[in-house]
Amino acid sequence: MFESRHPEVLARDWLPPVALGREAQVAEVVRRLDPPQPRAPPPWVVTVAGPHGSGVSTVARRAARAVADQLRAAGGTAPRVLPVRVAGLRGTHGVACALLRLLDPGFDGRGFPVVEIVAGFLRRLRREARATVIVLDDVGLGSPDLGPILRALGAPDRFLPEGESGLPSTWTIIAGTPEGLRAVDPSVGLGRPVTLVPYTDRQLQALVRDRAERSLGRPVPPEVVERVVARAVEDGASASVALDRLRRELIGPGRPGSVATAWGARSIPVPVEPHVVRAIEAAVRGHEAGVADVRRREAELAQAQGDRPLPPTTLWRRIVRLEQAGYVRREIRPGGLGGTRSVVRLLTPVDEWLTSDLRPESRPVAGSWGASRWTETAAVGSSRAGAPAPTLPPLSARSE
Repeated sequence: MFESRHPEVLARDWLPPVALGREAQVAEVVRRLDPPQPRAPPPWVVTVAGPHGSGVSTVARRAARAVADQLRAAGGTAPRVLPVRVAGLRGTHGVACALLRLLDPGFDGRGFPVVEIVAGFLRRLRREARATVIVLDDVGLGSPDLGPILRALGAPDRFLPEGESGLPSTWTIIAGTPEGLRAVDPSVGLGRPVTLVPYTDRQLQALVRDRAERSLGRPVPPEVVERVVARAVEDGASASVALDRLRRELIGPGRPGSVATAWGARSIPVPVEPHVVRAIEAAVRGHEAGVADVRRREAELAQAQGDRPLPPTTLWRRIVRLEQAGYVRREIRPGGLGGTRSVVRLLTPVDEWLTSDLRPESRPVAGSWGASRWTETAAVGSSRAGAPAPTLPPLSARSE
């Protein structure tokens, strides 16, 4: 283990100051967006496409920052970057709510149709009159439909109050897999994407070395970089896999909560039933498995302990929670009876998960979003090691 001075740089959503190995792609995105005064008429949209782990998110967010820097240098109102990771959000409604919450953190979209949420977002943009760069990231096959939001950005006057027209300068960057971008409504007219290919071994070495040195605050032993890159290359040369392995090398399995995430430092365990963790472990077998296999294993384990299996939507929410914690990743691939197949990939070994025992009697009752309380017990690996775990105070007002 190493003493990491800056563990936050190992988090999934940490944005490096330089996109190593992707400088040309960042420059191309910025060139197409053409700030501060584009010559082309709005909407100003650029797409970035590449396989998982090829730096798509880094290119999109780094380009957005570069656009904001150019706008800031040109003077005027301070620009703003609004990033939304669409994977895991519930349809267009979820994406619209996420966008509006970036401007109004207290917004609750329950009960509002998509069109009203989009209208509220556009009206807030116009009222604040700030140049804005929107990043819709992590678009994959089966992601929410972005068509309604993109069409609204292209024709905002339909959503603005009578007598008002136009938005302040607004750019949009859409990043995801080629399959996910091809699934976006073709009537939107996204155009040719900036395409990325997997990192080369040399690029991965430079990326891992840079991130390790930023985390440690000193040079990293060469053998650590070589070991991490060699294992990542075996798993498809994915940068996300390489950085996850680097985190385990530098911080170790005993401190998963010390790495900051997009939702802040994780010190509270993820509430999920222990048998769900065991079902994922049994189905995935160290790498990946279909969601149908996880569901079958969960049903078998639940019945073995005398409980009813979780409804499919509830099990899906548990997987989403684990993904938000950085433990798993969901992917939707071609195939299966419905034309697609949902797959769960492990990003972190199950033994390193920080979860809490969510008992059936502690689930919120139907019809009440905050009336019930949760009974949780902190544990690593859902207390499967058998060691006593400290008791956390109950957490209230948490929905499924």
